[in-house]
Amino acid sequence: MVRTSNLKFEYDKKSEQFRFPDISLDASQNLLILGKSGIGKTTLLHLLAGLLPPMDGSIEIDGVPIHTLSNRQLDRFRGQNIGIVFQNNHAIQSLTVIENLEARLFFAQKTISQTVIKDLLEHLDISDCKNKKIRELSEGQLQRLGIAMAMVHHPQIIFADEPTSSLDDDNCTKVMQLLIEQAEMNSANLIVITHDQRIKPLFTKTLAL
Repeated sequence: MVRTSNLKFEYDKKSEQFRFPDISLDASQNLLILGKSGIGKTTLLHLLAGLLPPMDGSIEIDGVPIHTLSNRQLDRFRGQNIGIVFQNNHAIQSLTVIENLEARLFFAQKTISQTVIKDLLEHLDISDCKNKKIRELSEGQLQRLGIAMAMVHHPQIIFADEPTSSLDDDNCTKVMQLLIEQAEMNSANLIVITHDQRIKPLFTKTLAL
């Protein structure tokens, strides 16, 4: 469940103030947030994920008002309940694929289950990469690893920042199907923030900025 109300943010007094529409998602509902570059899409994602504090307004995830949490409480909540698929790869270069997933579970303070990791890698079709270092992966494999790292700790909510903008039509569809399937398997909310109009038919709930 995700609820926001009267969200506002500005980076400094000289920059534009962002005012965002309210969001109301029930359990397992997905949301597509569309908007052109510079409109504040990534800023909204960072607010929802607790990476930025709102100037005004409220953010509630699974009944928890995250805008009221201390930095330590927020780090713990985010680590355990939120998964983020970033535009750029955030895996640790010196670790293998499986070690990155183990590290994600460790920092989320979740049990490191080889069965969970194995099943996820198989579902994302990258199990043959489990012992490879990050520099050895193709662009498509890196993208699937990004999804795996966002999902391995079974978050309540998954954010994806422009997950398809650099992909052709076939890979765009494949990546979105993976995200939607993984969200359904985890009974999680999926929020995708993008300017890519191709994925609009995959969502019943859309918000335009």
